[in-house]
Amino acid sequence: MLAVMTFVFITGLVVGSFLNVCIYRLPNNQSIVSPPSHCPGCHQRLGVLDLIPVVSYLVQKGKCRYCGVKISPRYLFVELLTGIAFVLIVTVFGFQFQTLLYVLLFCALLTASLIDLDYQIIPDQISLFLVVSGLILQAFGPPGALMNGVIGGLLGGGLLLVLAILSRGGMGGGDVKLITGIGIFLGWQLLLVCLFFSFIIGSLVGLALIIVQNKDMKTAVPFGPFLSAGAIIAIFYGQQIIDKYLTYF
Repeated sequence: MLAVMTFVFITGLVVGSFLNVCIYRLPNNQSIVSPPSHCPGCHQRLGVLDLIPVVSYLVQKGKCRYCGVKISPRYLFVELLTGIAFVLIVTVFGFQFQTLLYVLLFCALLTASLIDLDYQIIPDQISLFLVVSGLILQAFGPPGALMNGVIGGLLGGGLLLVLAILSRGGMGGGDVKLITGIGIFLGWQLLLVCLFFSFIIGSLVGLALIIVQNKDMKTAVPFGPFLSAGAIIAIFYGQQIIDKYLTYF
């Protein structure tokens, strides 16, 4: 079992390294395939030894070995977080259909969240990936999975679209597209859990910003990370929350 989880963790590290490429290139309208990985400072093409997840960063002390420019520790954070997430998802769900769904969803959400924090945009490529891959995977899932996913996507996208119209720009189009993809992956029941916690967390963070940083109600706060946080809660605890809720009715 230890060997299996080690393999899962290493796989997560490698995928996390790829996510770093996506996070850096997608908002800049650059290809995630070409050119090959290079230093953001001197643009030197990186060799195999420079691309070993976690190890290369630690050995080189967070600097480019060619020009010495400092590399953001977020590269290390994304790799480690992805590796840990892979292990947690496999530990909880085992090797089954849901595991593949949740691993892909986590990768997309992490990428979207960090880009949203940096640029306050969610690239359409991420939402399109979720919608297309979600529909394909749900079509091969358990009976009713595709219909559940379609309802979840329409419900999530529809609700946030209404909010976007009513708020006159307070909710962005990127959020609407992202929640559509999330809904397809989660299905409509878990989607409701996702939305509930997204708005709770978003409200608490917004209130904290008003108190601590003297922000006002009109201050733009990226909502993608809150949607992602709500989705993660729904993945790990959503069914228990739903079951608990239904026991009262």
